[in-house]
Amino acid sequence: MKLTKQEVQHIAKLARLDLTDEELKKYGSQLSDVLNYIDLLREVDVKDVEPTAQVTGLENVLREDVVKDWNEKEVEAALADAPEKEDRFIKVKRIIE
Repeated sequence: MKLTKQEVQHIAKLARLDLTDEELKKYGSQLSDVLNYIDLLREVDVKDVEPTAQVTGLENVLREDVVKDWNEKEVEAALADAPEKEDRFIKVKRIIE
């Protein structure tokens, strides 16, 4: 599947990438190759293959997230080196529009 320059520009815009003409050509070609490979994979007969989510048998060994109530001393220690804070929170710059 060959992508047009306009399609690559649109995808770059959605990804918030400002690409040069050279980059549009390079990444457009690479993305077209990936899409061609996906088309090839669609042709593979998998009707006799059992669906799997993972094949290692490993299980998640991470602990559960637990909300911890901090005492005032712990809060003060956590906020001590924060460049900006507001009430009991570390204030950070907005990263999502």
